[in-house]
Amino acid sequence: MTWPQLLSTRRYPDRPAEVPMPGRSPYLADYDRVVFSSAFRRLQRKTQVMPLPETDFVHTRLTHSLETACVGRSLGRLSARRVLENDPEIARALPDFAEDCGDIVAAACLAHDIGNPPFGHSGEDAISAYFASRAAERFTTGLSAAELADLLHFEGNAAGFRILTHTYPALSSGSAGLGLTYATLGAFTKYPRPSVINPEKKQNGASEKKYGYFQAESQRFRLVADELNLLPKDVAAGFYHRHPLAFLVEAADDICYRIIDFEDGLKLGLIDHERGLALLRELRATAPSVSPARPKSSSSGGLQWRAWQEELGYLRATLIGQLVDETAGRFAQHVPAILAGTYDAPLVKELHGYAHLQEIQRLSIERLYRSRPVLEIEAAGFEVLGGLLDAFLCAIFDKQVNHRSRKLLDLLPPQFRAIGPQAGASAYEQILLLTDYVAGLTDQHALSLYKTIKGIELPRGL
Repeated sequence: MTWPQLLSTRRYPDRPAEVPMPGRSPYLADYDRVVFSSAFRRLQRKTQVMPLPETDFVHTRLTHSLETACVGRSLGRLSARRVLENDPEIARALPDFAEDCGDIVAAACLAHDIGNPPFGHSGEDAISAYFASRAAERFTTGLSAAELADLLHFEGNAAGFRILTHTYPALSSGSAGLGLTYATLGAFTKYPRPSVINPEKKQNGASEKKYGYFQAESQRFRLVADELNLLPKDVAAGFYHRHPLAFLVEAADDICYRIIDFEDGLKLGLIDHERGLALLRELRATAPSVSPARPKSSSSGGLQWRAWQEELGYLRATLIGQLVDETAGRFAQHVPAILAGTYDAPLVKELHGYAHLQEIQRLSIERLYRSRPVLEIEAAGFEVLGGLLDAFLCAIFDKQVNHRSRKLLDLLPPQFRAIGPQAGASAYEQILLLTDYVAGLTDQHALSLYKTIKGIELPRGL
């Protein structure tokens, strides 16, 4: 793969390459387009760590995405500068290489969770579990194996690619989604493969553990892969090697959710702060020439903390900088192999402090993600999302269109129904339209809609 093609400024699907405006690259415009999208705005009320949080401190998908984008911009620019040190010839063809890489990674990071359903990753499990249940069999009979796999293993990354590239005919005559550059779409796609690939092919790379697009978007992703000249793994199956900058998007997300989710757990009191701070100090000490940051007496002239939260903030900030610096070096080291398609591993696995990052993740899973309040709400989420899917699918496929079905269908916005320009949609497309709607709901909206259609609670104001 080559950098001039990988940094394509063409906008999906058929806009010509853009001439950058002074001080505003096409990739920076991508960032702005994501910010102003309604799907991004809904992330403010979607779960990152704690579903339906009662405190404003806890991160939501929105704040996590914004922080990941900040880390991604720094990581992208620093990594590109390290690449230029090894290959200064790149600057002749791409004079703004470092700034452009930073802007692309930032835009892709900003959008990386845009397709996640309500209730965090358990929302993906809830949708998948419903389509694996006997209640869904009557709706999925007749789907192809690939179409069924999209539903049985619902994936927020694929839903995100659909949001970025799909425009509903009921709303517009266009078909560009957010109209992002091919470079940003490539960097966004951490898993450049469909839900079903050759079962005989061994899968063990970082880009293979999930899938990145639904069958409905298979031709769209091929456009992206062809424009960027991504190396194929299996052309017939639509399976490709990653865009190099996708490794940085993945790394920025890994750094943020490990460090910042852990910080949430400490501040919520779910993880013992003394144990947590000790672990963060040990991670800080893995950097060359850095000793653990500890409160010291004023007579020593060292750092002195008024409260443990103050030290926590210092450690979080310095650790992110430390991990970004080391990750950038690892990326530059592996760029030749990445471009040749012979490297496919998470960059964070090669960091000096990876064992500490794994312990941080283990503690977060044990004390935070599996805490009783989280488990209770996530269990309720299975009922909520499964209940919404079942109720609306019964209405969509009700050939008699009884009174109840008619009322439910009237609650669905027109872009999520097979009417008007979308009339004649296949069963798979109709199901996908509904999953678009349900996955796009915020936690609170999903809960209130479920209560309403089940008659548990009437909307306020009636």
